[in-house]
Amino acid sequence: MNVPQYDAIVIGSGAGGAAAAYRLVSGGMRVLLLEKGGHLPKDGSTLDVRRVVHDGEYFSREPWLDGHGNSLTPEEHFNVGGKTKWYGAALLRFSAREFLPEAAYACLGWPISPDDLTPYYEQAERLLGVRPFDCEPDLAAILDRLQADSAWQSSPMPMGLSADIVNHPHEAAHFDGFASAKNLKGEAETSLLSQLQARTNFTLLPDAEVGALLGHPGSPATVSGVRLRDGRIFYAARILLAAGALHSPRLLSRYLSETGLGSVLPVAALVGRYVKLHLLTAMVSVSLGIKADLIRKTTVVINERFPHSSIQPLGFDGALIEALMPRFLPGALRRAVAKRAYGFFLQTEDGSDVGNRVQPGTPPVLDYDEARLPAAALEHRRLTRAFQTALLKAGLLSFTKRIGLNGTAHVCGSLVCGRSPADSVVDASGQVHGMPGLYVVDGSVLPRSSRVNPALTIYAWGLRVADALLRKFQLERPALSQIGTEAAYVA
Repeated sequence: MNVPQYDAIVIGSGAGGAAAAYRLVSGGMRVLLLEKGGHLPKDGSTLDVRRVVHDGEYFSREPWLDGHGNSLTPEEHFNVGGKTKWYGAALLRFSAREFLPEAAYACLGWPISPDDLTPYYEQAERLLGVRPFDCEPDLAAILDRLQADSAWQSSPMPMGLSADIVNHPHEAAHFDGFASAKNLKGEAETSLLSQLQARTNFTLLPDAEVGALLGHPGSPATVSGVRLRDGRIFYAARILLAAGALHSPRLLSRYLSETGLGSVLPVAALVGRYVKLHLLTAMVSVSLGIKADLIRKTTVVINERFPHSSIQPLGFDGALIEALMPRFLPGALRRAVAKRAYGFFLQTEDGSDVGNRVQPGTPPVLDYDEARLPAAALEHRRLTRAFQTALLKAGLLSFTKRIGLNGTAHVCGSLVCGRSPADSVVDASGQVHGMPGLYVVDGSVLPRSSRVNPALTIYAWGLRVADALLRKFQLERPALSQIGTEAAYVA
C-alpha cells in the first residue's frame, strides 16, 4: 500500500516548480520540493566573470548528443531556484496573438486563452517585484537615432530586479547571466521559496535527484511516488514535474517504457517532441563614445516587419564585454573597444516541429535543427541584417554571434499542453493525458515560445495549475476528514 506522505511532490525548483510549491503550501497542502542541485554560495563567486563565464563552474557537465551523434553539453543549471537564479530577469507577458495557432509559421495553439493566465501573470509580477527602470543616457541616444526609422519601436522592459540594485554597481553590472549574492533579483528562491521557510507543511530537499516515477499498485497510469537516485522513496497523491524541458520528458519517457504504458497511451508518441529553443543572436555594437550606462537592459525593441522577434540590450558593462572578446586580441584593443560597446540580444520564435525532440538514453539526445522551421530561420536572418543596418546608420558598427545548440536558456515545449492526447501531452489543467495525479508545471508545456522570454509565463502557468489543484483539494478535505485520515490516504 503506497501511503502518501505528502499532498504533493514537486520535482524541480525553477520558475514553474517554485511557483506551484508556493501556491500549494500557502493554501495548506503538505508539499515536498525535490531539487537535483544544492544551494548556491553567497560569497560573491556567482558574480565572478572568470568562474561563471570562462570556467563555466556553475553549468551542468551532463554529456548529450545532438541529432547527428555529435557531443553536446547544454548550458543547464542544477541548483535551488534553477535557471531563474541566472536569468537576465526580463519578465514579459506573451501577447494575445501568441496564444493562437499559426500554421504558416509552424506554431501550435494554447488550450487556454490569455485571460486564463492574466490573474496569474499579475500575481507573478507582484511576487517577483517586476518594475521598469529608466532608459539610461547611452541607450537613449542609440534609440533616438535608431527610431529615425519609425518601424523600430521601443518600450520599457519589465524587470525582476530590486529598485535598490542601482546602489550596488557590481551587482547591477552582473545580473544578466549571473546569480545575485545580495538577493537583488526577483527569482524562484528569493521571491518564492524563501517565503515558505517557516511553514511546517513545506519540505525542501536539495541534492535530491529523482531517478524514477512510481505508479500506484495495480494502476500504473496513476503516478503516486518517486524514487531518488540514493534509493529514498516518497509518495503523494499529486506529482508535479518541473525539472525543465530537457529533463521532465526523460523522466516521463522512462516511466512509460518501464511500465509498458508507452504502447497504450496515445501521449507517449509526443513525449519529448516539439522542443523549442528560440533562434538567438548576440550582437556587440561599437561607436566612438565611451558607454557608461549601468543596468543597460531597460528596453525591449520590436519591429512589426518581424512579428515573431524582439531585441533587448544585454546587461553587460564594458568590463564584461571585454572578457567575452577573443583573447588573441591585444588587451589594450579589447579594453578600448569594450568601453565603447553596447550588447544586444536578438531572439525569434522558432515554431514547433515534431522532429525537434528530446530522446532519453545514455547519453540523452537533443535532436534539434532550425532547418525544420524555415519561416523562423528566414525571419531571424532578416531581423539580424535589418537591425545591424539600422545601427550602422545610427553610427554603430556591429558584430554578431549565433547562440548554438548548447544555449538552452529558453528551451521549452517537450511536453506540450493542448486539447487532445492526439496532439499534446498535457491538458489545459496541467495533467498528463490519461495519467491521473501527474502534472507538469515547467516550460515543457509551452506550445509556443513567443517573441519574448518565457520565464514569466512559466511562473504564471505554475501558479494556475497549483491554484486549480488547491481548490479541488480544499473541496475534498472536509469529506476526507470525516472518514479518517488513513482511509483518505488509501483512497
